[in-house]
Amino acid sequence: MKEKLVYPDIFKKAWNRLMSQFWLLVGLIIGFTIVYSLLYIFALPAKGESMTISGIIVSILGWLLLSLFQLGYMKNCFQTLDGEEPQFSSYGQVSRQLPGYLVASIIFVLIVTIGTILFIVPGIYLILRLQFFFASMVDENTGIIKSFKRSWEITKGQTLKLFIIMLILISISIIGQLALLIGTFVAIPLTILMYGDVFRKLTAPTAS
Repeated sequence: MKEKLVYPDIFKKAWNRLMSQFWLLVGLIIGFTIVYSLLYIFALPAKGESMTISGIIVSILGWLLLSLFQLGYMKNCFQTLDGEEPQFSSYGQVSRQLPGYLVASIIFVLIVTIGTILFIVPGIYLILRLQFFFASMVDENTGIIKSFKRSWEITKGQTLKLFIIMLILISISIIGQLALLIGTFVAIPLTILMYGDVFRKLTAPTAS
């Protein structure tokens, strides 16, 4: 039977799983942040100069690197939720999904932007209904269209609960930033684990 979205249970499970792989999950975030920051600094034009072609290329490479890391890290978080040790090989495995993820991300941003322009509420609604396209691509290896259909299907009738969960995740992120930014490196994996656990609960088989 499909599991219920019980907020304390979602937080507790994500927290316990984070503690089981704390140094690895947090270390990956810190390491990537350092690499990405250095790349971004390198891409910035000097004061008074316009963006060069090489800077544009580096920016694009940074976007690709960030997207690949997001896919691989989500895979690592699903492995952690399953009680397994996150594998570095995950980043190579998900590389095949990178083109589809890039296109899906652009589509998601466009849809949400259009919805937000229409008095904000439709934008929030679309975020809640379509947000799990990412998790579906990683965990179920779905394509662009199917991932959006999957997210729309599993979130039916769950909008209010997902809105509350979204507020909880935002609150955790804010608290992490207030903790001298150090807490951000804990808040990021924690919220991603909670996001993954919610997806797993929504996709749990329903008793016939």
